[in-house]
Amino acid sequence: MIGRVRALAGSSVVHLLFAFLAMGGWAVFANRMHPMPRPVIAGLVQGILSACLTLFLKSVIDALSKRFRGLAALWAPPLIACLGSSGILVTIHALSGTPEIVKTIAVPLLVSTSYATLYNYSISGGRR
Repeated sequence: MIGRVRALAGSSVVHLLFAFLAMGGWAVFANRMHPMPRPVIAGLVQGILSACLTLFLKSVIDALSKRFRGLAALWAPPLIACLGSSGILVTIHALSGTPEIVKTIAVPLLVSTSYATLYNYSISGGRR
C-alpha cells in the first residue's frame, strides 16, 4: 500500500492532474458569481495553465539557479519565475475573457511562487 502511494506521489501525471483539478477548481470558485460558462472557461484555462506551469517550473528554477551567486541565488530565480508566471497567467486569462483575473490567479501564483522559492532554496544551499 505504501509503495503504491509513493509511486503515485512521484508520478508526473498525478502532479499535473492535481494542479489541473485544484487550480482549475479554484478558478471556477473565484468566478462563480459570473454567468455560465465564464466560470467553467476560467477553470479550464487555469487548469491547463497550472498543469503546464507545474511541468516547467522545476526546469526553469534549475536553469535560473545556475546563473546566480551569493544572495541573488536565493531570491532572483523565484522572483523571475513569479514574474514570468504572472505575465503568462494575466495575458492568457485576459485573452480568454476571465472576469476575475486577480482572484483567479492569486492562489495559483501563491502556490507556484512558494514552491519555486522552497525548491530554489533547497538546491542553492551549497552555492551561496
